[in-house]
Amino acid sequence: MSQFQDAINFRHACKVFDNEKNISPENFQKILNFGRLSPSSFGMEPWRFKVINTTEAREKLRVACWNQPQITDSSHVVVICAITTDVEPGSDYVGQLFKRRNLPEEATQVYLEKYATHHAKEIAPRMNTYAWSSKQCYLALANMMTGAASLEIDSCPIEGFEKDAVEKVLNIDTDNEEVAVIVTFGYRAGEQTSRLRLELDELLRYI
Repeated sequence: MSQFQDAINFRHACKVFDNEKNISPENFQKILNFGRLSPSSFGMEPWRFKVINTTEAREKLRVACWNQPQITDSSHVVVICAITTDVEPGSDYVGQLFKRRNLPEEATQVYLEKYATHHAKEIAPRMNTYAWSSKQCYLALANMMTGAASLEIDSCPIEGFEKDAVEKVLNIDTDNEEVAVIVTFGYRAGEQTSRLRLELDELLRYI
C-alpha cells in the first residue's frame, strides 16, 4: 500500500522533460499494459492506444497541441482514442466481447439486452457515444500515469490540442475512433513543480 502512496505523491503533470533520457522498452510495455488492464463499463475496453514513434509525426502533432514541448521532448507519446461505432449496441464488436465470457447463450443475450437498454436510457439521452467512451479512456489514462509513477517515470496528460487537426495528422478513421486524450511519458528535467490541491474537507460530503 505504501508503494501506491509513493506513486501518487511522485506523479505530477510534468511540463519539462529531459529529452536525453528514454524509457526502457520493458518499462514502456508495462505502462501500456497498465492501460490495457484497466476497468471499463460493461468490459467494452473502448480505447485504442497509438504510440507516436517518428520525429516527423511528433513535430506535426506538436503544432496541433498548442506547440507544447512535451510532445517532442518526452520519451514516449501515446494518443488514446475512444471507440465509437463499434461499441454501439448490436455491433459485432459488442457481441464478441460479451461472448468471450463463455456464458450460456441465454445469459449472453441477457447481457446484450441490458447493455442496449442502458445505452438507450442512460447514455444516449445524456451524451453521445464518443463522450461515453472517452470517460472510459480516462480510467486507462489514470492507471497508465500512476503505474508509470510507480516506476519513477513521469507523465503529462494533455487536453490542450485541436482535435480535428490531431486526427488529420494521425490519419485517424473518425467513423469509429476519435481522439480522447494525449499523454506523454519520460523523465523530468529539474525539480518537480508544486502541486496545488484542495483539502479533503473542502471536497467531501457525507450523505
